[in-house]
Amino acid sequence: MNGLETTRTSSRAILWVALVLLVVLYGFPFLYMLFTSFKTPLETIAVPPTVLPSSWTIENYASAIGRDGVVASFVNSVVTAVLSTAISLVLALPAAYAVTRFRTRFGRFFIVGALVMRMVPPIVIGVPMIGIFRSLGISDTSFALAIAHATISLPLSIWLMSSFFEAVPEELEEAAKIDGASRLGALWRVVLPVTAGGIAVTAIFAFLASWNEFLFALLLTATRSQTTPIVIANFQTQFGLDWGAMTALAVLYSVPVILLALVLQRHIVAGLTAGAVKG
Repeated sequence: MNGLETTRTSSRAILWVALVLLVVLYGFPFLYMLFTSFKTPLETIAVPPTVLPSSWTIENYASAIGRDGVVASFVNSVVTAVLSTAISLVLALPAAYAVTRFRTRFGRFFIVGALVMRMVPPIVIGVPMIGIFRSLGISDTSFALAIAHATISLPLSIWLMSSFFEAVPEELEEAAKIDGASRLGALWRVVLPVTAGGIAVTAIFAFLASWNEFLFALLLTATRSQTTPIVIANFQTQFGLDWGAMTALAVLYSVPVILLALVLQRHIVAGLTAGAVKG
């Protein structure tokens, strides 16, 4: 018995050590970026580099915020992410519902096809979009960029919502139909409220996919609709990259999504758990 308890204790210790190492490896780049944002310009390019700044300063934050186009890029990022999330949900909800409720052979192929499309390199989709959006007269707009971002988040949104709809017993819809509701009415009044947590999870993932995207923003924007990742990449001086301002703006750009994850973490876990268990 003591041997079994010792084995369990050792296993837990190993798991905790592995978990701590993973957290350190994952979190160190962000912490290094955070500390660099408080360094002086000379210290950001010092060789060998240091982790902690020798003298702390907020000059980089003032420099980053004061540059032309930074505030506008934040607004563009928010508008693009919200539009992309809305497009993904509007298309993913009926598609996932149809696949889970009608259960046709085409539906199974559709789900597999959606996952396969998720694996297609974005550059394959992005290059043709340049000409398409230019011909439609919507190039360099947040709406065009949101459509491009939806191609990234839509396959995952369909797959997630399919699992959430699958977890809803069909008896609930049958009961609503007995009360006189149509299929669409049952979807609106019964299924969607039950899967509200899953919809929130899907919306969060779609929002983050758009918020963090770089390639499409690089290809499809010029000046009017540039998002913050593009502005960060363009932080240069006559001596090279302005690491202090870049890291400061990157930290500011990370704050909203970090707060979003912290505030909604319970809903994220609850939504994912609800989609994992049927019935």
